[in-house]
Amino acid sequence: MEIQGKVAVITGAGSGIGEAVCQELGKRGVKAIALVDMNEHVIEVAAQIKKDSGVEAVPFVGDTTDADFRKKVFDTMVSDHGIPQIVVPAAGITRDRLAVRIDKETGKADIYSEEHFRLVLDVNLMAPIYWGLEMVARIAEDRAANGKKRWHPDEGISGSVIFIGSISSQGNKGQISYSATKSGIEGAASTLTAEGMFYGVRAGVIHPGFTDTAMVRAMGDEYIEKNVIPMTQLRRLIRPQEIADAICFLVSNSAVTGELWADAGWHPAP
Repeated sequence: MEIQGKVAVITGAGSGIGEAVCQELGKRGVKAIALVDMNEHVIEVAAQIKKDSGVEAVPFVGDTTDADFRKKVFDTMVSDHGIPQIVVPAAGITRDRLAVRIDKETGKADIYSEEHFRLVLDVNLMAPIYWGLEMVARIAEDRAANGKKRWHPDEGISGSVIFIGSISSQGNKGQISYSATKSGIEGAASTLTAEGMFYGVRAGVIHPGFTDTAMVRAMGDEYIEKNVIPMTQLRRLIRPQEIADAICFLVSNSAVTGELWADAGWHPAP
């Protein structure tokens, strides 16, 4: 699928991988980008992208788990720029800690918070899936309005959803909720592709390794130097721009299906 001239929706666009994806899409000539984030810094990011690339970069500040907000973003983009054909739901959070800990004073087990688990599920799994489904729904409605039924390859790809997985989908100590969401996104993407191709929509997953984002930096320099860098073949954190480039590859190359691992050769210590 050609990226140039398309309309894109990116969540988590105010920083990290989401911001890098918006920058890369701008360089590749998209028609317009919806930059979605909870942080108002996304307004500055949108202004800079518009200045640098000249594309219509439209900021939206809100909660990605809010269905009404999601629909508002799509309604606005469809009305002003056309139906989005690229969606990258990159917004995500962590609430890391061991699943079960023993209180040294009482000897009682402390189980990971169900509230935190549900929050991570909502942000990292439910919300991305529904941002992807929203695009599929808009494309399906448009096809129905134009009397089109099953998609034919001669039409060209109608849309691409790229989900953000993680190397943590394989399991990682202290990330019971985060790992669960990133593993779950694999099944969701496979199912969405199986259903979405009726309308010409593909879905894929990119699994980044440790990337130089605020989320990873929050682990602390000491932890990164001791537990991340030595296990990474590149001997450094991945740059967000490198993940953005890989995401654009997934969007544009329709022969590539399923999952792409962009882990910089990271392997956990035995």
